[in-house]
Amino acid sequence: MNNDSFQLRDRVALVTGGSRGIGRAVVERLSDLGSHVVVNYQANSDAAEEVVAIAKGKGVEALAVQGNVAVLNDATRMIQTTLERFKRLDVLVCNAGIWEGAPIDDMPEELWDRTIDINLKGTWTMCHAAAPVMKRQRFGRIVILTSTAGQRGEANYSNYAASKGGQIAFTKSLAAELGEFGVNVNAVAPGWVETDMTASALASEDLETITKSIPVGAVATPDDIAYPVAFLCSGWARHITGEILNVNGGSVLCG
Repeated sequence: MNNDSFQLRDRVALVTGGSRGIGRAVVERLSDLGSHVVVNYQANSDAAEEVVAIAKGKGVEALAVQGNVAVLNDATRMIQTTLERFKRLDVLVCNAGIWEGAPIDDMPEELWDRTIDINLKGTWTMCHAAAPVMKRQRFGRIVILTSTAGQRGEANYSNYAASKGGQIAFTKSLAAELGEFGVNVNAVAPGWVETDMTASALASEDLETITKSIPVGAVATPDDIAYPVAFLCSGWARHITGEILNVNGGSVLCG
């Protein structure tokens, strides 16, 4: 069995927040499997170009596109740039997001709005712009990075949990809406993952206590999340849609 069995070779994939963390790992794994990749970033062009260079080193085409997913015009422009370069869009991975919280009575309105705008509205803008393309093609794979917080809640991060719960409902709705057009929509729900977004929390909290709360006894690496994402983008998952794939080491067990 070789990589071509995943049916990802020469597909075109756009990954939001693809310059770091889970997004970067997804870009690398998709490029391993032969997909051409578009790396979205918001501010750090150097990091994005570094990922682009890594992907090109694997023998695929790649480019970086700047854009704020919370802005519909930016999302539309990113999709258009992808089409201008590759003439199609097969895979959309909605990964861009933030994790910032506060107790509900101390939470500024600006923090609530920013979290919902980037995490939930940003998923909507990208899907809004990509759906017409995938419907015309009669093919597409959308994978949304949600969180265990959207399933069980998270104290002092009600804004984040609400945005992630919204992504879960959005995933199920789009799966029902787009299935007849050959577009599969799924989500991956990680728990703790070692990224720059969680680094300070993992450093300040009792890591031993965290790992003991995870049945497999370890915090996930970005690749632990990226491989399941790649699977959902592949031909191996052609009959899976509307699924919330829990990748959390058993820390949250839900059907």
